[in-house]
Amino acid sequence: MSRLIYYVASSLDGFIADEHDSLDWLLSQEQTPGGGNDYEAFIANVGAIAMGSTTYEWVLAHGGWSYDMPAWVLTTRGLTAPASPGAGGAADVRFARGDVREVHDAMRDAAGGKDLWVVGGGDLAGQFSDAGLLDEVHISIAPVTLGSGRPLLPRRLDLDLIEHGTNGAFLTARHSVRRRGDSSRSR
Repeated sequence: MSRLIYYVASSLDGFIADEHDSLDWLLSQEQTPGGGNDYEAFIANVGAIAMGSTTYEWVLAHGGWSYDMPAWVLTTRGLTAPASPGAGGAADVRFARGDVREVHDAMRDAAGGKDLWVVGGGDLAGQFSDAGLLDEVHISIAPVTLGSGRPLLPRRLDLDLIEHGTNGAFLTARHSVRRRGDSSRSR
């Protein structure tokens, strides 16, 4: 069964991008292949992704499109799909607006039983959480403070720790999202 996961890196003071939407602070941090929240292990089980338009534009401007699974970009602006990372054609990018429940249903149908990834940003992950659809938060915390920027999650979420560790310079943790009315401390 597909889980909706917010897999994200954050500064120590809770920002996922600086005030200029830059991730330079993140890309300069050391990581260890196979460490906590290992990207390769994570992405191997992802069947569909969702991101906001700011994240989408940042990805395109900094290295181009590398995803081979269906992607939903939530936006109110007119954007175009990038070229496919494979052999020619356009990437499978779908633009959506409105209720995230419809996007979630379409992602789940396209994922073939694999997990769903909320790539960014924090408000989008919060919208999925508000709809009761967010299952887990996987966070890697970098040893840097930004002072301001895009917040990790501009909502209250109650979480249960599943696992913690390190990956190079990062502290890592996996949490399950505690559903409203779920007073249990463990899952």
